[in-house]
Amino acid sequence: MQTQIKEAYDTLLAKEYEKAFVLYSALAEQKEPTSFYYLGFLYFRGFGVEKDEKKAFKNYLEAATREVPVAQFETALMLENGDGCEQNFSEAAFWYEEAAKRGNIEAYNNLAAMYKEGRGVVQDYHKAYILFKKAAIAGNASAQFNLGALYDMGLGCEENKEKAIEWCRKAAYQGHQKAKGIIQRMQQDGQIVF
Repeated sequence: MQTQIKEAYDTLLAKEYEKAFVLYSALAEQKEPTSFYYLGFLYFRGFGVEKDEKKAFKNYLEAATREVPVAQFETALMLENGDGCEQNFSEAAFWYEEAAKRGNIEAYNNLAAMYKEGRGVVQDYHKAYILFKKAAIAGNASAQFNLGALYDMGLGCEENKEKAIEWCRKAAYQGHQKAKGIIQRMQQDGQIVF
């Protein structure tokens, strides 16, 4: 099966999407977990097959239940946005948490945002702070910006303007547009030197 998995992946990388679809479909018949993720990817993008968000969701969910972290993240994202399924914030939070447990850094950021806003979970600024911080330390620019915002407002943590600027600056260096705008305005206003 390893040879089939490698062949399917190489075909996908070569952008031979129709062939990749056939290969991943064959792997899915053998219940190979990641094949469902890749089928979801192909359906979601319309690569090698007609775009179908419902089929994408179905395949992502199948891979998610088979503990494929990136599929758990994609399932959560689709549930959060209502893409190919009925929007469900509490289910989205569940799948973000499952992906985060398996090390998906983006899932930490998105789950933190749900705790910050109280979407699908009970609003909890401290839990949002902990999750944003974990993703920020791992280098996620959105989490760095969000962590800076929490420090700025003292939500879930002690208010600390220096840390707010520090995390905002880190996000800006990675190209986060809102963070770049804030840092530029602060420089123009003379609030920070660099």
